[in-house]
Amino acid sequence: MTTTSRPSPASSHHLSPAFPGRAPWGTANKLRAWQQAAMDKYIQEQPRDFLAVATPGAGKTTFALTLASWLLHHHIVQQVTVVAPTEHLKKQWAEAAARVGIRLDPEYSAGPLGREYHGVAVTYAGVGVRPMLHRNRVEQRKTLVVLDEIHHAGDTKSWGEACLEAFEPATRRLALTGTPFRSDTNPIPFVRYEEGADGIRRSAADYTYGYGSALADGVVRPVIFLSYSGNMRWRTKAGDEVSAKLGEPMTKDAISQAWRTALDPRGEWMPAVLRAADQRLTEVRKGIPDAGALVIASDQDSARAYAKLLREITGSSPTVVLSDDTGASKKIEEFSKNDDRWMVAVRMVSEGVDVPRLAVGVYATTISTPLFFAQAVGRFVRSRRRGETASVFLPTIPDLLSFANEMEAERDHALDKPKKEGEEDPYAESEKEMEEANKQQDENTGEQDMLPFEALESDAVFDRVLYDGAEFGMQAHPGSEEELDYLGIPGLLEPEQVQLLLQKRQARQIAHSRRKPADQADLLELPADRRPVVTHKELMELRRQLNSLVGAYVHQSGKPHGVVHNELRRVCGGPPTAEATAGQLRQRIAKVQEWATRMR
Repeated sequence: MTTTSRPSPASSHHLSPAFPGRAPWGTANKLRAWQQAAMDKYIQEQPRDFLAVATPGAGKTTFALTLASWLLHHHIVQQVTVVAPTEHLKKQWAEAAARVGIRLDPEYSAGPLGREYHGVAVTYAGVGVRPMLHRNRVEQRKTLVVLDEIHHAGDTKSWGEACLEAFEPATRRLALTGTPFRSDTNPIPFVRYEEGADGIRRSAADYTYGYGSALADGVVRPVIFLSYSGNMRWRTKAGDEVSAKLGEPMTKDAISQAWRTALDPRGEWMPAVLRAADQRLTEVRKGIPDAGALVIASDQDSARAYAKLLREITGSSPTVVLSDDTGASKKIEEFSKNDDRWMVAVRMVSEGVDVPRLAVGVYATTISTPLFFAQAVGRFVRSRRRGETASVFLPTIPDLLSFANEMEAERDHALDKPKKEGEEDPYAESEKEMEEANKQQDENTGEQDMLPFEALESDAVFDRVLYDGAEFGMQAHPGSEEELDYLGIPGLLEPEQVQLLLQKRQARQIAHSRRKPADQADLLELPADRRPVVTHKELMELRRQLNSLVGAYVHQSGKPHGVVHNELRRVCGGPPTAEATAGQLRQRIAKVQEWATRMR
């Protein structure tokens, strides 16, 4: 590695622009506080490798290009290579770089680079195909390599090895990610791992800017999650018809089939949720006139079917984006600039695509990894001015509810983590799931048709609102007063105003509900506006305690889990465990403890 002298950090703020007509470091806009702080840290330490973890929507691209401009200006590097997850994103990087005077070739494939360029923008897949090509380039000239969403370098062993081979000689490497966590044990290239007190090595970021900090700074919008349950009916391969309510305890296979039944455009669940989301969009547009909405679909056929439903609901055709469409990038760019209401897309819009006016989303895919979920939600959190709120509609699936309630959780990539026998990691991404989540193509492979499953019918029930770790609302039919109460929340509110408004609306609904007093005994003792909100974490702990006791009782009695849960519902009353209140869960815990004591 070629050594260079280090410019004085103290004087770095007063240097001339890296390129004529630009502000210092080649940026056209003033840096946000976190970007400035990250720059200061980098300039002070001058590391060869630097990992910046910043929540989606915080402005990682601006930070990276500012740093690239600074390094070019000080002749620490002579060229830049940006590695992005997708073809669309590498073009987006090239466009963003051009705005600050850095010219990147997004079409580079081989051979000498044109003299008019400062570097190239490529994909991880492209590096995987020809690692030596890129190694030769970084060996010939001092290079800054920007690895966007670096966790993708751990997607496959070949990609990680290719990145190591290609960029090991680089003068400087800047790794960026909004979601560094993975559950596999493939080390991410150029990421430092530090061993904790528990003996587990975890990825160590050089600078972190989480969702909580970004929300407090007004950099991102607060996100309101609206969850919908409903009755599902499907036919198995054996010809058996199965009925279940979305969100109630069931096997992993049954959850998958119930979920896919809900997303079937021929049922009633998707049309009802799309109508509700469009109503929410109308409310949001009262304060944000150009607010847009996005449906994230699983495949092309579903995307087209959802587009047809939206055309019937709204009277206008939405923008449909498919990854094998040669005009996909242009469609996204046009949608970002116009004021159309809806866009329907498959996985490719889930990560990195910048459409700041997106404020309403429908999560209509069965991908259930926290990495994909965080990136998908990241499409809606980018704030243009203080007070904007985002709304995401999703099915009542336990994993999704957990992800939604832990938006602020910072989960690093852990190696060596032992797994106890029978223990399940709610954030675990299997190799197959990760491959599915990170596919660049979205064509219908026919896989769905091969699975032992046929959706028959579905309906939708407004279930709850999730915000900042707490749950609000009660089950209600679409179009009901309870649902409309939440769909009508203004689109311009500060985070604390969102919390206060949700609490007031829940208190009002509880006060006017006709549920049995016993179901709300712990709330009715207080005035409506002072009733406590049971947090999602508290409910999860009660559910875990109940499931643990039921498991122990199953060993004692020999009865199946489902039989015990059904008996508890019959004796204690109330809905399935996933929908039960804290009081109902405590009542069932006491009952199963009573049963276990009798058997001793």
